Amino acid sequence: MKDEKEETEYTLLSKINSSKDLKQLKEEDLPKLCDEIRAYLIENLSENPGHFASSMGAVDLIVALHYVFDTPYDRLVWDVGHQAYAHKLLTGRKEQFKNHRTLGGISGFPNPLESECDTFMAGHAGNSISAGLGMAIADKLTPGNENRKTVAIIGDASISGGLAFEGLNNASNHPNDLLIILNDNDMSIDNNVGGLHGYLSDLTTSAGYNNIRNKMAIYLRKKGLLTEPRRRALIRFGNSVKSLVSRKQNIFEGLNIRYFGPIDGHDVVKLVKVLKEIKDMHGPRLLHLFTKKGKGYQPAEEDPTLWHAPGRFDPDTGERIVKDEKIHIPLWQEVFGETVVELAHKDERIVGVTAAMPTGTSLNFLVEKMPERAFDVGISEGHAVTFAGGMAAAGKRPFVAIYSSFLQRAYDNIIHDVAIQGLPVTFCIDRAGLVGEDGVTHHGFFDLPYLACVPGLSVASPADAETLRNLMNTSLSMNSPLAIRYPRGKSNIYDPKEKMRVLEPGKGRLAREGKNAKAAILSIGPIIKNAIEAADQLSKEGIEVDIYDMIWMKPLDLDLIKMISEKYSYIVTLEDGVLAGGFGSYINDFIKELPKRPEIKNLGIPDEWIMHGSIPQLQAKCGYDAKGIEKTIKDLLNSKS
Repeated sequence: MKDEKEETEYTLLSKINSSKDLKQLKEEDLPKLCDEIRAYLIENLSENPGHFASSMGAVDLIVALHYVFDTPYDRLVWDVGHQAYAHKLLTGRKEQFKNHRTLGGISGFPNPLESECDTFMAGHAGNSISAGLGMAIADKLTPGNENRKTVAIIGDASISGGLAFEGLNNASNHPNDLLIILNDNDMSIDNNVGGLHGYLSDLTTSAGYNNIRNKMAIYLRKKGLLTEPRRRALIRFGNSVKSLVSRKQNIFEGLNIRYFGPIDGHDVVKLVKVLKEIKDMHGPRLLHLFTKKGKGYQPAEEDPTLWHAPGRFDPDTGERIVKDEKIHIPLWQEVFGETVVELAHKDERIVGVTAAMPTGTSLNFLVEKMPERAFDVGISEGHAVTFAGGMAAAGKRPFVAIYSSFLQRAYDNIIHDVAIQGLPVTFCIDRAGLVGEDGVTHHGFFDLPYLACVPGLSVASPADAETLRNLMNTSLSMNSPLAIRYPRGKSNIYDPKEKMRVLEPGKGRLAREGKNAKAAILSIGPIIKNAIEAADQLSKEGIEVDIYDMIWMKPLDLDLIKMISEKYSYIVTLEDGVLAGGFGSYINDFIKELPKRPEIKNLGIPDEWIMHGSIPQLQAKCGYDAKGIEKTIKDLLNSKS
């Protein structure tokens, strides 16, 4: 019965598993196919959540691209993957999509390990132009591949990032035939910021003008009158005349990149026509589309921020399905957001900085209360850090809220523009540790080792909301940078009226004490809850374990660690991060120099890529859920029996 229903509802989509199948359709059938894809997305994402609004908005573009280009021979290079769900449906993954983002299922992002149609990893914004340009130039250098097509798709928010500009600049300097699709939906996860976005919203050009110019260029080449230096000079001259006549400057053509558009990104038939016309043109070119996030589903069109990743919802009413909580337990990001506002009321030096994630990090709390002291710099993490460094150098106390995996992009800025100068910037690192269904590109499990090795930069992780608040308050008493990491999800109930304290850097605490325990767990961060759960279960079995909340990875509480090594026969270190160079390895390096060295076992993320699934599933896979900790303690105790 289910198969009959699907055949009836998806009469076109059910027959398509590749661009070859898609090309069997008539052009007039493509709008119906787009409708079917949107219906399929609504049906599946209402039950198995994912990134909704972006993928709904890109359906027509994806259908047109696969209809015109010979994929996977011709390459589509996606920027991020939020918009690429229809791409997965058209490339043989309709059935697998029903379990996307689940353990063992397909990824929510394009991944070359998953399909030859996914040409490049697409988890962090801004890399499609650079990657696509590399492919396009490589094909020019490969006999037989000279006419292979490469299309780089990028959003209007991503194109404002530094890497995208570097790619655009380089595209104008080397012979290539890269086609760039600018998907301008006037909306990133939060409202786009910056002068470039305002410019894009009003950019126009003449399709007829471009067509005439292209025909003239082909004619002059055949006559031998148009060499590459002359072509560049003519482009510059033509752009100057065009700007004079239209009273508008075109930034892309200023870089010698042909510009087409803007056109309606939801008119799939017109998209096919335009793509066919510019498909075989030589030289870098850019097609500018206007699209609408959430297209085809009214609730998402009206509130694309909420519908970026809405969770489960009723497809008929648009009502989001959320668990009914009698008591609200705040998210870690909410604790940060409320605390930074509280501190800012007391200290006029405080400012907040984020990179296109005010809602995701809850810096929007400060935006709402003190907009003049909150700065969203767009998808520009490196700039965010250096910008904060400049503010700190001028006497401010910046709190920089960025996801752990995205902060990786600003590593040089952290070192050169903050740490070397000892500037008092507080990094509030959200989504640290395993993040769950977003998977391998979004896990934040490298920050402990990559930050702790930087001289002069302190690193801490709170086990609870109260400690996060105290660490943020403590940062104001420090004249050096501090990184505070915390995970995605719920923290704990806390009293916002409780006075915040200043913690002593490098001092841990005993969090749970057993009776005559032979083993101790040294934990950093909220993952301590797994240790407490394991210790409670072990206690029922007559096995006692003491638990220490170390709070600081740098500086380490060396006195406490020395005492622990003398008191216990067995130590387990616990961290929600990579073991290589992480918290456990720091403990090992210190203890190995002590006269009494207990047996140590480090628990954390092994030296392998962890894909996607629920956080409990992934913690179990890595062996540091409560049951994994219990087993480790028992194995240690039994090893000497």
